[in-house]
Amino acid sequence: MSAFIIVAALLVVAIIAILLPPLWRLPEPVGSGDRREANLAIFRDQLAELEREREEGSLAEADFVQAQAELQRRLLDEVEPQSAPAARTQGGRKTALALLLIIPLATAAGYLLLGEPRALDPLQRQARIDPEQIEQMLAGLVEKLKKNPDDSKGWVMLARSYKVLERFPEAADAYGRAGALVDQDATLLADYAEVLSRINGGNLQGKPTELIERALKLDANEPQALLLAGAAARDRQDFAAAAEYWSRLLAELDPGSDDAKALEAAVLKAREIAATQAGDGKSARRPAAARGTVSGEVTLSGKLAGQVKPDDVLFVFARAPEGPRMPLAAMRATVADLPLSFRLDDSMALVGGKKLSDFATVSIEARIVKAGQAQSSSGDLFGTLAGVKPGSQKLRLLIDQVQP
Repeated sequence: MSAFIIVAALLVVAIIAILLPPLWRLPEPVGSGDRREANLAIFRDQLAELEREREEGSLAEADFVQAQAELQRRLLDEVEPQSAPAARTQGGRKTALALLLIIPLATAAGYLLLGEPRALDPLQRQARIDPEQIEQMLAGLVEKLKKNPDDSKGWVMLARSYKVLERFPEAADAYGRAGALVDQDATLLADYAEVLSRINGGNLQGKPTELIERALKLDANEPQALLLAGAAARDRQDFAAAAEYWSRLLAELDPGSDDAKALEAAVLKAREIAATQAGDGKSARRPAAARGTVSGEVTLSGKLAGQVKPDDVLFVFARAPEGPRMPLAAMRATVADLPLSFRLDDSMALVGGKKLSDFATVSIEARIVKAGQAQSSSGDLFGTLAGVKPGSQKLRLLIDQVQP
């Protein structure tokens, strides 16, 4: 039984023990006329005192009337005739029995109406933690990891905490430090991939896709990995693969659930688009998609490795060889992700802007920005490839220059 219930029950018993004895026992005989006279004298004195306080202004009129009525009631109780002690005793005992039943019932009903019954449930008694306490706990965990940087479980805990707080760059850095623990766990690999995609505005290409593929090699039915693999295939316009991944995930869900219904609709839609691609327009669509894609790997020159930190921001983008400097496509990562597999395609084009496939050649640039913004500034590290034809794959882009 809850300690609260025990204490509450004891308090009810104590109240009953105080109230019932005077009602249960026989009334004591009333005193003589002398006692009545004494009571009257006391009443007169107290009434005079009340009137004096009212005249002095220390007692309001409403309070005076209330106090006067109380004195009159007490006087009547003292001087009323005691002609029927047996009847009064019987009435008192009836009152006692009524109180014996009413007090516990009224206590329980009052708590149900005004209290918080769920607080008696241990599952409901969860401590409410405010943002300041969360920050303090995170700071404490960070300090522990500084002293013990090989604590993989601690890094995973920190990564998940940062993810919940939507601090995705910090979450990605923590996952990167967890090492073998992440590499050997399909669920953690999928979570790491999602964090990286959130940093890149939802883009799953590049390292997120690599992590997803590794997760599915460890566990071919890992739910989050299947969901993300389907999303990555959809972004590549490979709707047949998207339908296949999502169909495998659908088999793991409870039939008829909201999630299953939503995923089933996505599978049907992906299959419909895939069937269209396989028709007359297939030959026209896929070459166009290939022409609007460039992919490869970014690495950092060893002579510049000492000038960067793991959480420095890295941008990879494609630009037109001439004209506006607005990127045709871009992705965001960190130095910790190097060497970085990248993929830029027409799906990343800005709304209303030009696409990769609109140009015969483009330039590809990778830039580690010191100011944290996409704009170049002094001290940035960068590397470029010029004259790249859309559709090129397995490019090798080396960051080996410093912005003056």
